[in-house]
Amino acid sequence: MSDATASNRLRVVVAAPLSPELCDLLVAREPRIDLVVDQTLLPPMRHPADFSGDPSFRRTPEQQAAYEALIDSAEALYGIPDVDPAALARAVRANPALRWVHTMAAGGGGQVRAAQLTDDELRRVTFTTSAGVHGDALAEFAVFGVFAGAKHLPRLQRQQREREWSGRWVMSQVADQTVLVLGLGGIGQAVARQLAALGTTVIGTSRSGASVPGVSRVIHPDDVAEVLPEVDAVVATLPGTDATHHLVGRDFFAALRPGATLVNVGRGTVIDEGALLEALDAGTVGLAALDVFEVEPLPSDSPLWSHPDVLVSPHTAALDAREDGRIAELFADNATRLLDGTPQRNVVDTIEFY
Repeated sequence: MSDATASNRLRVVVAAPLSPELCDLLVAREPRIDLVVDQTLLPPMRHPADFSGDPSFRRTPEQQAAYEALIDSAEALYGIPDVDPAALARAVRANPALRWVHTMAAGGGGQVRAAQLTDDELRRVTFTTSAGVHGDALAEFAVFGVFAGAKHLPRLQRQQREREWSGRWVMSQVADQTVLVLGLGGIGQAVARQLAALGTTVIGTSRSGASVPGVSRVIHPDDVAEVLPEVDAVVATLPGTDATHHLVGRDFFAALRPGATLVNVGRGTVIDEGALLEALDAGTVGLAALDVFEVEPLPSDSPLWSHPDVLVSPHTAALDAREDGRIAELFADNATRLLDGTPQRNVVDTIEFY
């Protein structure tokens, strides 16, 4: 029997904004949770899944002390305190009873890395992410990007602005295209499923080589260059790790079929933006639909803002009205797993931090 089954209850402190209705849902889904929340100590949300909350929110010194005292009484945290890696490090070090932290982001491993915890601390506390919760929403954005490239959206927008009625030209059929999905995790699988339903031929990358529904061919990431000349679009869904940093760079673009569409719904660091701009200007990339960037917010002087063949989405493609509820349901399921001594979902790899 694991240590997780030593107690029949779990003291969970809500460290991120969470509606009273979803607090009730957590306890209803897992009655063994002792949920501790003080809404006066949490910033108001401006929109669904706004876990940082209103930036104008400030606690008094007394409120901050009360907030930290609650955090330090937890066995599990719903959210990283104030979405701040430094606050996470403080909480881990101040509370030896803490054994689980759930991050709101699918890529929460990056926040854990930024906390610069020791190996002993990383072994003591389990970290989980909300990976998979955003899969369908991000897949729809990816499909939108593939369609935008196939139907030459930048040209249509330019001609409309200029009131130019040009001659007719051939547009591509998405059903006839081959799309490379970089990464077949939860998001990549959702992308593949939606594209395959349109008749698209999908190639996907996976280190395990396991077959995935909707994917006609699975290749190892090291073999990507072999298929780039035959793909019409690339969808990146990869996490931000040392292994994926600038994976899509000059060598990648040099092998890519000219005019291909590039979509990124993973992490911005996967794409070398300098190399991307060169590829856009050379016509190697016909359209880039980007929801994530190397630096966020995207600096106002970035050439990506004004490039005619770039669609800029301010990291909002994953957001939908049901996101908060799905994260709460995932947390409740993981609480049950922890209490029952069974493996939790979406545990952060504390070597690669994804």
